[in-house]
Amino acid sequence: MSSAVKSGALVSLQELQPSSPFFKQGASLRVTGKLQEYSVETAIAIVIDGSANLKINTEHLRDLTFQAGSIYQFIGELLIEPNNEAILQARVGRNVDGIDLNLYHQSLQLVRQFQADHINDQAA
Repeated sequence: MSSAVKSGALVSLQELQPSSPFFKQGASLRVTGKLQEYSVETAIAIVIDGSANLKINTEHLRDLTFQAGSIYQFIGELLIEPNNEAILQARVGRNVDGIDLNLYHQSLQLVRQFQADHINDQAA
């Protein structure tokens, strides 16, 4: 078994539903959202994007200041609890204030379309 760190797959918070292929125990993901709240005691951040939200465990992050309303991007592994609640165990986090989330979502859709086309081309 390889111990190499996997790259975080780009996903929007809206895609992290139990029916999603990204909603897997231990999946390595990259998520972006606006910080709704942060608890210093538990090191749990809640990020939102539209109507979707996700808990982020930030206990392994250093030198990152959290400010409600700012936009953050996290890379980490998804932990799914028995009640189907997901928590991202963040290994990397950064403030990305200034990012245009609408443009980010559009580019994410284009990347997915390109990847799907590329896979289809290889299969043909």
